[in-house]
Amino acid sequence: MVADELIHQSTRLRIMAVLNVLTEEEALDFSRLKMIVQATDGNLGAHLDTLGKAGYVEIEKGLVGRRLQTRVRATDAGRRAFREHAAYLRTILDQAGVAQGG
Repeated sequence: MVADELIHQSTRLRIMAVLNVLTEEEALDFSRLKMIVQATDGNLGAHLDTLGKAGYVEIEKGLVGRRLQTRVRATDAGRRAFREHAAYLRTILDQAGVAQGG
């Protein structure tokens, strides 16, 4: 088991954690995601671009009324990668607990 270096970066880890709480059909509005992960527009956009190129997220842009809305959802590949990375982190934490006698 190895770390997923794309997801390991702290902002991308937060993004994937938030998106993985949603159902497969649900998407989160860019503004809401930005607030939850505490990122700027540019920073969040750059991380979403990286995750999108990896096939971990889908980004939908459309008009809602007269406003452009961007919505983000985790793909099946992204959900799988997040689960595997979370398992990797759990293994490290479990080993650290054993090493400390916990």
